[in-house]
Amino acid sequence: MKLAIIGLSNSGKTTIFNALTGQNLETTIYPTVSGEPHFGVVKVPDQRVDALAGIYKPKKVTHATVEYVDYIGLTKGDIEQNRKVFDLIKDVDAIVHVVRAFEDESVSHPMNEINPLKDIGTVELELIFGDLEFVEKRLARMEEGSRRGKKPDEKERKLLLKCREALEKEVPLRNVAFDEEEEKAMRPLQFISTKPQVVVMNVGEGDLGTEKTTKLQEEVKGYLSGKDKDPSLPVRHATVSLCGKIEMEIAQLSPEEARAFLDDLGISEPALNKLIRVSYDLLGLISFLTVGEDEVKAWTLTKGTGAQKAAGKIHSDIERGFIRAEVVHYGDFIACGNMHAAREKGLLRLEGKTYEVKDGDIINFRFNV
Repeated sequence: MKLAIIGLSNSGKTTIFNALTGQNLETTIYPTVSGEPHFGVVKVPDQRVDALAGIYKPKKVTHATVEYVDYIGLTKGDIEQNRKVFDLIKDVDAIVHVVRAFEDESVSHPMNEINPLKDIGTVELELIFGDLEFVEKRLARMEEGSRRGKKPDEKERKLLLKCREALEKEVPLRNVAFDEEEEKAMRPLQFISTKPQVVVMNVGEGDLGTEKTTKLQEEVKGYLSGKDKDPSLPVRHATVSLCGKIEMEIAQLSPEEARAFLDDLGISEPALNKLIRVSYDLLGLISFLTVGEDEVKAWTLTKGTGAQKAAGKIHSDIERGFIRAEVVHYGDFIACGNMHAAREKGLLRLEGKTYEVKDGDIINFRFNV
């Protein structure tokens, strides 16, 4: 899973990036309009992997991972500047939109006021304008080719016109219904307003867990839900509230010190855990597990995927030569203590290629190539 951290300048993007990745990049009190993007890969916390590693004592333990990308802030009305960000996030699975909700006179705000809903609307419009510019250019190239005698792809042209109509009404494409054929045609176009988004409210330390923050989060949910969304579509946004400054400090501590700090502040879990869990839910992702003396590993998969396709996550040969999947759920395995006991109790099952893999399934694939 690859997530891009975006937002207006001085919203706390890099602070959140540091909190998530444990890095210690410099944070500034003024807008940054240049520099290189930053990348960080983090392990997905999973107690199941740790418990299985304790049982199997494998040579290698591999958690699922998430890659985060952080770059310069978006600037209202500056398409040229914003395109640098858009080009970077076209291939991500979702965006993490950091919104400033903290007061600090020493940190300037690009629009001179702390107004989270206004900031969310501003960033949303920039994503929409970025897609609209792309659509206009593509339609213009089609028109130019038509004048030279090149017949345009009518299906794509019709799709682009549909997108333009929505974008001109300032509706993000994630809130527009497309049929299966249209969605397939859209994938290589890499629109940015289609991306699912997690809106992170970056609040001040004194606002953590307060009624003020709860109310703000509800207002944000209402704003995102009511943004001209087709009611037939699944929800493609989520909201999280945290204090980036505190979370960055926690990320620099040892696990023991971090736990004590979290307890003192009344925070149940660090930002890393919370954001990953919310992102998995938003994208409809689950993890299945493979175990053995060589390796215990978690594999990320889209909910609803069949066993044969899941086998392809490990290797294409296993998918191609799929015979059966030996499956036991993690909870059943732990209750039994080992595979032999799980088999004796009938909890270790043989499943075919259409079996829908569940979160926490421990699977051994039988195959022949």
